[in-house]
Amino acid sequence: MKIADAVNIEDLRRIAKRHLPKIAFDFIEGGVEDERCLGRNENSFARHRLVPRYMVDISQRDQSAKLFDRTYASPFGISPTGLAALFRPGADLILAEAAAAADIPFVMSGSATASIEAAARIAPKHTWYQLYTARDPKITEDLVRRARDAGFSTLVVTVDVPVSSKRERNMRNGFGLSVTFKFSTIAEALMHPAWVADYLRHGKPRFENWASYAPPEADSTGVARFMSSQTPATMTWRDLETFRRLWPRHLVVKGIMHRDDALRAAEAGVDGLIISNHGGRQLDQAPAPLEVLPAIHAAVGDRIVLMLDSGVRRGADILVALALGARFVFVGRATLYGAAAAGPVGVRKAIKILRNEIDLVMGQIGCPNLAQLDRSFLLTPDGTPA
Repeated sequence: MKIADAVNIEDLRRIAKRHLPKIAFDFIEGGVEDERCLGRNENSFARHRLVPRYMVDISQRDQSAKLFDRTYASPFGISPTGLAALFRPGADLILAEAAAAADIPFVMSGSATASIEAAARIAPKHTWYQLYTARDPKITEDLVRRARDAGFSTLVVTVDVPVSSKRERNMRNGFGLSVTFKFSTIAEALMHPAWVADYLRHGKPRFENWASYAPPEADSTGVARFMSSQTPATMTWRDLETFRRLWPRHLVVKGIMHRDDALRAAEAGVDGLIISNHGGRQLDQAPAPLEVLPAIHAAVGDRIVLMLDSGVRRGADILVALALGARFVFVGRATLYGAAAAGPVGVRKAIKILRNEIDLVMGQIGCPNLAQLDRSFLLTPDGTPA
């Protein structure tokens, strides 16, 4: 299948799988342990039903969405996805550039393979920065400073990696931050010659934002080892209060799943939450973000902006999340499949697919403007419209 023939995100996934060696594709695709959480994330959307309203004028449909102090062209953005250059050279900046062109936000990963400063040159008005705290507080504070000096509007503090997780696909493949290949891995990779050619041309991806803190002689593997020695770091509510003092713009916490934590984050002065289970990559017994969204929304109301990621594969998924109380949705694997499949063309294709699906479903359910979307478009558990 060619990229032009892809009609949904699953098609992009298949193209990406064909392009990538197993060790790289499994890193994108995998979860933890039995990977039940992965299925739970996607199934949580499938359980909901959108109830259409007919004889509504849907000749003009508007999917723009206001988030904080600006309006984006669509109600979704690109989630942080680490080590992206392993799947396509320059993928972090490809994602940033595509987001800017589409007028949607891009969250640069704390384990990105491009620098904060490089992203700021390409997409200064659309890039947010995801913070992974370091064990050395001076490094953490400097990362915050760099994101602030780059002019980014939003800092995303990720809290759902208190310890490293047991990602069994990576363990079987011998995959780690240093990306050291076994003989069997190399043999399988040779079946993907285009990817191998890119890897040989560009070399091992480097965690650019961490390079300046590593020993001066550190190569890509050395930087990865240094980053691994610094993360994950213990984070407490006191740290969040520090970030609130350090960061003068929009502060978002990513990974909160409990209503009490959401309330406490609101009290700490954060501006928004991304309800997330890290794409099913941390705790296999965790609920899906969509399952906890209603309780968190009921608890915090409009005190802070609620966003969501994990398990989103369709435009209809985005609309379901919005109907349940999210103000915005982020996708990670969907655009990463596009980047792996065909670079800039693939990312643009992923965004276009989701946009078109949102537009079609808005028309199908009789909702010409997202401001009108609420729980009344969903079927209740007893089978009646809300």
